[in-house]
Amino acid sequence: MKDELFLRGARVPMTKEVVRTQALDRLQLQHATHLIDIGAGTGSVSLEAAIRYPQLQVSAIERNPDALALMAENRQLFNCPNVEIISGYAPVELNVMADAVFIGGSGGQLTELIDWSLAHLHPAGRLVMTFILLENLTCAIAHLEQCAVSEVDCLQLQVAQFTRLGSGHYFKPNNPTYLISCLKEGSHD
Repeated sequence: MKDELFLRGARVPMTKEVVRTQALDRLQLQHATHLIDIGAGTGSVSLEAAIRYPQLQVSAIERNPDALALMAENRQLFNCPNVEIISGYAPVELNVMADAVFIGGSGGQLTELIDWSLAHLHPAGRLVMTFILLENLTCAIAHLEQCAVSEVDCLQLQVAQFTRLGSGHYFKPNNPTYLISCLKEGSHD
């Protein structure tokens, strides 16, 4: 989905289209029944997942009141009743198990969120995280080395958009984004 389709607000983060596409691909939601999206922002990952996979139940966790309101507007715009918006500071108490977890924002609680995510994943479930800070990338990789995960993969995505400037054009760069994906060890029952 194009980024322009989503309602946007000042200071409400959104996982951009190219990064979102890569993240959704790595979440492998084709046969999934439940996705948890931590730090959901505008809801772009949750909503695109819910649209692509109508059988999917999505729990979108967000703490920012402006983001929560914007996500609710986007959920209504895209008619996604299968997205449950949860207001709270993750890790939150949640009595569900998921096939996939996406961490788009960590709020300084990254290692706790990784542990919480793995505890809420079915065996062989997918964990995907995105970061723009190098410190978060190195923290996540170091922590995952101590966790029961396999198939750890990491990408750096550097995207630039063709943009008009005066009478010409240039490629306007976005921040580099780091994407980590892994599989919770164990077999799915």
